Amino acid sequence: MQPDFSSFDALARSLTDLPALDLAAAEAAQARQAELTKPPGSLGRLEELAIFMAGWQGTSRPRIERAQALVFAGNHGICARGVNPFPQEVTAAMVANFKAGGAAINQLCAVAGAEMTVVPLDLDRPTADFTEGPAMTEDECLAAIQRGAEAVDPGASIVLLGEMGIGNSTVAAALAHACLGGEAEDWVGRGTGADPQVLARKVAVVQSGVSHHSRVRPLERLAAVGGREQAAIAGAVLAARARRIPVMLDGFICTAAALPLWSHEPELFGHCLVAHRSAEPGHARMLEAIGKRPILDLGMALGEGSGAAVALSVLRHALAAHDGMATFAEAGIG
Repeated sequence: MQPDFSSFDALARSLTDLPALDLAAAEAAQARQAELTKPPGSLGRLEELAIFMAGWQGTSRPRIERAQALVFAGNHGICARGVNPFPQEVTAAMVANFKAGGAAINQLCAVAGAEMTVVPLDLDRPTADFTEGPAMTEDECLAAIQRGAEAVDPGASIVLLGEMGIGNSTVAAALAHACLGGEAEDWVGRGTGADPQVLARKVAVVQSGVSHHSRVRPLERLAAVGGREQAAIAGAVLAARARRIPVMLDGFICTAAALPLWSHEPELFGHCLVAHRSAEPGHARMLEAIGKRPILDLGMALGEGSGAAVALSVLRHALAAHDGMATFAEAGIG
C-alpha cells in the first residue's frame, strides 16, 4: 500500500499498513552466516548488515543490482535571520555542479556504483521564516513529500539519500529539538562554518521556532519548521518502505529529516541505515536517542549524501562476503 499524501491525516492513516521486515529471510541469512567458512561473528558489523539487507529484500542472499542516490535541494526563509555564512544562491550553484558532475558526491557515487540524481525543489521560492509562522503550508509540505516519494525508483535495491540547502543545518537542529526535546544548543552546530555570533543566532532561532510550534503533531513538524528537501527526504523514506527497499540516510540533516516519521512511529525507521556519524555535534546525541548505530565515523560533515555513498561500499563488501563465501560443507571442511 502506497502512502496517501492528500493530507496529514490521510498520511497518518496510510502508515499503519506498510510492509515489515521479512523475518524468515533474515533468519535464513543468519543461518547461512553460521555455515560460512569463518568463525561465527568474525566479520562483525558486515554480518549484521547482510542480515539486515536480507530481511528487507526478502531473500537469504541479498544483492545490490541498482543503487539509487537522490540528493534533494531546497532554500529556506529562516536564512533572513542571519543563520548562515553563505548566500542562498550557493544552493542553485551547487545543484548545477551536481548536474555537471563536479561535486564530491558525483565522485563518491561513481566509485561506489550508485546512480545519482539531484532534485531541486522550488529554489526560487524559499520556505517561510518559521519563527513567524509555519515554514510551509500543509499543501506545500505534502507536495514536497510527494516529490520525494515519486523520485524513488521502484526497481532500486537500495536508496541513498542526501541533501543540499544553505541554512538547512538550522532546519535540522529545529527538527531535532522539536522531535527529541532537550535544549536548542544541544542540536545546533557550526554547519558550513558559522562563527560564534552566527552560532548564537542559530540557537536563538531554533529555540524561538520550536517554541512557536510546540503544539503541532509529529508529521506536521515537517511543515512547521522543516524545508522542502527535508520533506522530500521523508517522502522518499516512506516510498521506499512501501516497496520494502532499504534506505541509507546520510548524516545529521538527513537523519533529522526523518525524525518526524520516527516521532510518529519509531518502526517507520526500521528499514533505514545511517551511513555515518556526522561531525555536527548534535548527530551523536540524535543517534543515541533513536537507537541507530552508524556504519562509519570519519569526521565528515559535507552532506550531499557523501557519507551514504562511502557507506554503500562497505555494504557491498558485506553482501559480497555473505553471498560469495563457501560454506564449510562446500569447502569440505569439518
